[in-house]
Amino acid sequence: MPLLAAAGDLDKPFATASTIAELEAMSAATIDRYLAPARRSMQLRGISTTKPSPLLRNSIGLSKVGDEPATVPGVIEADTVAHCGPTFQGEFARTLTMTDLVTGWTENASIRNNAAKWIVQAVADLQGMFPFPLRVFDSDNGSEFINHDVADWLQQRDIAQTRSRPYKKNDQATVESKNNHVVRKHAFHWRYDTPEELALLGELWPLVSMRLNFFTPTKKPTGYATAADGRRRRLYDKPRTPWQRVLASGLLSAQQARAVQTRIESVNPADLTRRINQIQLRLIDLSRDRTEAMTASRHLDMASLEPSIRRLQTTR
Repeated sequence: MPLLAAAGDLDKPFATASTIAELEAMSAATIDRYLAPARRSMQLRGISTTKPSPLLRNSIGLSKVGDEPATVPGVIEADTVAHCGPTFQGEFARTLTMTDLVTGWTENASIRNNAAKWIVQAVADLQGMFPFPLRVFDSDNGSEFINHDVADWLQQRDIAQTRSRPYKKNDQATVESKNNHVVRKHAFHWRYDTPEELALLGELWPLVSMRLNFFTPTKKPTGYATAADGRRRRLYDKPRTPWQRVLASGLLSAQQARAVQTRIESVNPADLTRRINQIQLRLIDLSRDRTEAMTASRHLDMASLEPSIRRLQTTR
């Protein structure tokens, strides 16, 4: 809020003193309840492209829900999202998501397709964007991850590789939630299959990363408690950004922390949002007609995209 006020983004008729005071007094849960109707109206469903591969499967360890939670940053869950629109036919872009289980630090990269060489290149690029070394790389059983190219790259860097159980999405609950809250929220469900669209996605994700990792606080579950009525209640820690969690981990030296802090002090989150929206509108302009033509030819309904488009157009 102070950054928005300093940048003049709260100089709006609706941003009265009483409104700002009410917003600052709201808990995260109350804000979620206020936003729930709008979020439900924009909920979309995508298509899963994960296909189990027999390659290397028996030599890669399992990670599953209920395992001892990680306590040191560097345990990464990874997954890809297909920007295929209503059909798998032809070549289309994919977005790789890598998220750290301890800090919530998340990075994304869009690639031409799921070929192993693009996956390895994207993982290598994203590795350098995490402010700590990677220790474990956990994925699903898709052949884009379970192959010799990825396994060799990880082994050469002493990064352990694990996989979830087939058809058990809860084993990768963290990255599965990012597929929706990060990838689909920002790149939608249109079909992206041209070099121009892939380049725009490449411009989009660094901005999303900056806003998500430095300016978006999240809560993490810490345990359970028994309420007065005898029911178990989930306990959460105080909301913090992934960057704040990285600082609290003690993995960075004082010099490293100061260097990053200096870089982000002049960043206005409202400017980030405007730049993200501009890229999103350009993506929609490029892909909407083609995706809708494919949808109409298959007698599908993508009307649920309209609220997201209208919301973006009001920010142009």
